[in-house]
Amino acid sequence: MVLAGVSAALHVGKLPPALPVLQQDLGITLVQAGFLLSLVQLASMVLGIGAGLAADSIGLRRSVLIGLWILFCAGVAGGFAHDAVTLLLLRAAEGVGFLMTTVPAPSLIRRVVERGSLTKMLSVWSAFMPFGTAMAFLLGPLVLHGVGWHGWWWLTAGLSGVMALWVQARVPADGRPSKLGSGGHGLAWPARLTETLRSPGPWLIALIFATYSSQWLGVIGFLPSFYAQSGWTGALGAALSALVAAVNMFGNVAAGRLLHRGVPAVYLLWAGFGAMAAGAMLAFSVVTEGAPVVRYLGALLFSSVGGLIPGTLFGLVAPMAPNERTISTTVGWMMQWSAAGQLVGPPAVAWLASRVGGWQWTWVATSGCCVLGAVLAGMIARRLSVPANA
Repeated sequence: MVLAGVSAALHVGKLPPALPVLQQDLGITLVQAGFLLSLVQLASMVLGIGAGLAADSIGLRRSVLIGLWILFCAGVAGGFAHDAVTLLLLRAAEGVGFLMTTVPAPSLIRRVVERGSLTKMLSVWSAFMPFGTAMAFLLGPLVLHGVGWHGWWWLTAGLSGVMALWVQARVPADGRPSKLGSGGHGLAWPARLTETLRSPGPWLIALIFATYSSQWLGVIGFLPSFYAQSGWTGALGAALSALVAAVNMFGNVAAGRLLHRGVPAVYLLWAGFGAMAAGAMLAFSVVTEGAPVVRYLGALLFSSVGGLIPGTLFGLVAPMAPNERTISTTVGWMMQWSAAGQLVGPPAVAWLASRVGGWQWTWVATSGCCVLGAVLAGMIARRLSVPANA
């Protein structure tokens, strides 16, 4: 399932390396590029909780297969696009596929993993996004140089098709779908939806994910362009951008291990938001303008320690969900707000950079998100009866 998630994440991460080429070929503006970065999340923002409900009803494995085939078809069609509007529409379709692939995965993992290892495995799962993004940043420039952006689209589509065949062959089949939409839980989807939305737990983890995802994609998505302006082009720029995305995995995995050892979730969330605020300031502030190494170390800090946040949130899904039968619905709600953050973040960062004539105030916007996330984390601490000031 982690590999299926990585193949879906490639469809999100494939765009940043291709942005300079797309801007040249299709005349895309910086703000349009921001929407291309985030539009893949539009369906997730609108349909996230619905995907969780549907996955429980039609079957988790079936949902993953449908999502992977949607990614395949949209990616193949995208390779034939010749204008920005068509590409935008197909990015929205990829958002549907991404959602249907990733939302059911935590519940599928729960099926096959022993309960004592569940928290650690969910944190490993949460690394699918940075891993896929890092692969896209690293491989994208090589593929783009060889076969152009059209071939890059077809390659990522082909990987999703391969993963669909693999899931079909290796993942155990679902039971027969329930005609009442109970998804095997003995409870129809309206009741599961009501239970989820009436509970404060799903709202808290969803809003925190939004504060995280908006700034992570807003910063990471434009790193190739930012480093190109700084003179770090070609293989060097690709490798540096890929490493910033990749180190996010260390925070994801570390979160699961630390939660398993009893470290309070609120401490991990606070550490993640604090590092993101400090890292963004080092990476973009005018104070570090003449120190490129310091700027790069700031980006590494932003992404690596910031990775504690998604790893912790996926580990909190089970305790924050109203009950066992609403876990997939809770994941869908969390993904919906994560998508909302990713939809808003890149265009907002691009708009700010366009207004001020550079990236020097990006850290101010990300710091605001960090403060809000830290406040929400304190509310989670109180809900879990963990002394926030211990």
